[in-house]
Amino acid sequence: MAWMPLRRRNQRVKAAVAAIDAGLSPHLLGTTMSDELDQLCINTLRFLAVDAIEQADSGHPGLPLGAAPMAYVLWMRLLKHNPRNPDWFDRDRFVLSAGHGSMLLYGLLHLSGYDLPLVEIKRFRQWGSRAPGHPERSHTPGVETTTGPLGQGLANAVGMAIAEAQLAARYNRPGHTLIDHATYALVGDGDLMEGVAAEATSLAGHLRLGKLICLYDDNRVSLAAATDISFSEDRARRFAAYGWHTVTVADGNDLDAIDAALRAARAETARPSLILVRTHLGYGSPHKQDRFAAHGSPLGADEVRLTKQNLGWPTEPPFLIPEKALARFREAQTRGKAAEAEWSERLATYTQAFPDLAEELQRSLYGELPPDWDADIPEFPADAEGLATRVASGKVMNAIASRLPALSGGSADLDPSTHTALEGLGDFNPPAGPEADTQGSDPAGWSYSGRNLHFGVREHAMGAIVNGLAAHGGFIPYGATFLIFADYMRPPLRLAALMGLHVVHVFTHDSIAVGEDGPTHQPVEQLAGLRAIPNLIVIRPADANETAAAWRVAIETRDRPVVLVLSRQKLPTLDRGRYAPADGLRQGAYVLEEAANDTPELILIASGAEVGLIVAAAERLRAEGIAVRLVSMPSWELFEAQSRTYREAVLPPSVPARLAVEAGVSQGWHRYVGDSGEVLGVERFGASAPGPEMLRQFGFTAENVCQRAREILKKIKESQSL
Repeated sequence: MAWMPLRRRNQRVKAAVAAIDAGLSPHLLGTTMSDELDQLCINTLRFLAVDAIEQADSGHPGLPLGAAPMAYVLWMRLLKHNPRNPDWFDRDRFVLSAGHGSMLLYGLLHLSGYDLPLVEIKRFRQWGSRAPGHPERSHTPGVETTTGPLGQGLANAVGMAIAEAQLAARYNRPGHTLIDHATYALVGDGDLMEGVAAEATSLAGHLRLGKLICLYDDNRVSLAAATDISFSEDRARRFAAYGWHTVTVADGNDLDAIDAALRAARAETARPSLILVRTHLGYGSPHKQDRFAAHGSPLGADEVRLTKQNLGWPTEPPFLIPEKALARFREAQTRGKAAEAEWSERLATYTQAFPDLAEELQRSLYGELPPDWDADIPEFPADAEGLATRVASGKVMNAIASRLPALSGGSADLDPSTHTALEGLGDFNPPAGPEADTQGSDPAGWSYSGRNLHFGVREHAMGAIVNGLAAHGGFIPYGATFLIFADYMRPPLRLAALMGLHVVHVFTHDSIAVGEDGPTHQPVEQLAGLRAIPNLIVIRPADANETAAAWRVAIETRDRPVVLVLSRQKLPTLDRGRYAPADGLRQGAYVLEEAANDTPELILIASGAEVGLIVAAAERLRAEGIAVRLVSMPSWELFEAQSRTYREAVLPPSVPARLAVEAGVSQGWHRYVGDSGEVLGVERFGASAPGPEMLRQFGFTAENVCQRAREILKKIKESQSL
């Protein structure tokens, strides 16, 4: 931290300070340690938020009023960032997990010189504004991750801290420290109540992420009431039990105490830190301070006037930014420019000393794929018995991992079942190993350089943490679990799609063919639910070679998340000499095999495991003289991205006889079968029985597919004869 001058305040302010800058008097409620300019800056931050919320007639003023002092201390005394280059890689990350307090972040960004003009803040929460209701990544410069659903930002921050630790371990060299930054998060009561936070912070404590620091806005008020009606645990002891370093600041306006706590957290390198700062929601508001009314609604014109008077701030004009306050905030630009310049010199020296490592790292940071990254992906020979696509996926992952250093991730305690372990690439864990029982593990081999992440049974946190890895940069992260547990991951899946993050999720055990585990583990509605998420690509490959093609798509797709849905059971590996190449998967759907004379009277469509089923059924139907076209449809999203000409070439409107087959709910398939076609799906929960028996009981047999196809053709012929 030598780049930032240390400013210490030793004088305790006991009364209102003398007027500065156009007669302003930053009045203090309570005794704090500060100086006049600090207080001017803090009140500038407070009332920029209050005025924007009031003008929008929408927003959350309570958090900015109470948390402005801690945010100011962090941003002005410790945070390493460059407002003129928000994407500078070695910057500290700041996550406003309590995203409802977005105007606090927007004020910090505008005042310190990010590309967020005041006109955008005046348009807070309005159509097209770069100051939306909750912070959105890639929408507002300086926003690291999209927050709002509570707990998600905190879990993202854990992912960012993991990213920094892994990259530092893999690329730093003695005398050449290239990656060295902290991750900060500002969290509220709601963040700590949410289950995802418990999962993520438990893992962070185990991993000893010493560069993760959380400021807890301990205002003890939630949206509906004081927190004591539902949240009475000892938060400090809870986090201490997780393995965190904790510090309590009794007065959220005591700048020196906040400063000291932050510096103590920076000095604690073996544990993540939680700083519990006792604040007051809606600080300074005569009638709403410490009341839930200040949480999620504007103060109102009268209360704004009284609050400004109470804190010694002019009631007019709104959006007042005193010159001295602005100059103080803009010092961040000078510090940031110097910090980045010094880092650039280190990068140049590092590049000269380690050119291959530097090239590898920078390619990962820019999201570029190495040449021939997919050269080792196997081509699977035709095999009637075949492979489970989860097994084929594991073979593909390990074929690309050594050539693709950015690939890193893990499963929710399911590596043996999901086949997602990267062989020989180490486990990400504290180098010294845990202090607790290590039976069954090898702590001597643990390192932050390992590329296999062990999330434990924490699906929700896994989803949010891989989002943090992607948002940090330098990774193509993946997570893995059974498809049924995608239900535990809906919020981070949705947020990954909203942010356009390049993450890959491997979901195995994809249908009622899971078998004996029964309906609790048999996904029937999950595919439909995932397909409903905008900007998410869902791919369900039919065999080993489609799985290889799916991984190519997943790695090459940079602007959105990709879900791979894989089978537990073995699937035949199709003879691609007879059937169309598996690379047709890139179009989302393709003609797997054409009908005789290229004039189909019936189209059979399927995804995943059921493609083998329609292949078997087609043999029987053709023997009856029925001209059948087979269509493999692994991804609706990829198919919808194709031209209308291509889509109609695969599914010609002139062929109304269509049957779609998928072992899940039929919802959504009717767009592809039309009014005359049908869907063979699963419209109820499953049962406990062996997988083959489950498929037979639910009608997923060649005989039933043939019978359904005949009925469709008969119905169409009868309607045409009328």
